Amino acid sequence: MSADFDAQVRAADPDRWLSSRFVNDPTKRADLMVLYALEAELLTIPTRVTQPLLAEMRYAWWSEQLEGVFSGDPRRGHPILEALADVAARRGLTRAPFDALIEAHIQRVHGAKHDLNAFYVGPMQAAAKLLGGAGLDLVVSEAAHVWGLGQVGRRDEARAVRPTANAALKLLPPDAFPAVAHAALTKRDEPEAFKRLRLIWAALTGRI
Repeated sequence: MSADFDAQVRAADPDRWLSSRFVNDPTKRADLMVLYALEAELLTIPTRVTQPLLAEMRYAWWSEQLEGVFSGDPRRGHPILEALADVAARRGLTRAPFDALIEAHIQRVHGAKHDLNAFYVGPMQAAAKLLGGAGLDLVVSEAAHVWGLGQVGRRDEARAVRPTANAALKLLPPDAFPAVAHAALTKRDEPEAFKRLRLIWAALTGRI
């Protein structure tokens, strides 16, 4: 399953896939791919349906499935749900960021602006907890804002937040840095080779 998730994330989310290559522990890397694969799955829903209401219904289904995921009884035969239940139990993940992410997607299909906290901060905090343990939410929150602002085209704001984010990242354990490393990438269309170099520099310096 992890190989399939890896391929899915590489196709749908190449920047975060690249940053995940810096996770040395293969089990943690596979677990991280589960989180990113879920996000990729949610992101594609509006491309598969023709009306916002149909998209909302699909998001509602995912929301209902979280009950089983976080009670340890996921829908059988669904790779993402089964894998997410396993990862959540082993890594101590909580349900709230996933609920917020799904709700933000629902609001988005109805024309709302991007909820930076739901789309970017919560997921990055979950990734950091997976890689580095609890207590890192505040350490990575500004880096998540840098990433989110860049993703929605607000690059000047992202640039302004970066110094504060880097100051906070001094407290981030090196093992957790791949959860935030992709915030160093500012150009979506930049060749992969250049992105890899940027990520290497970010990993060496602990800065985004």
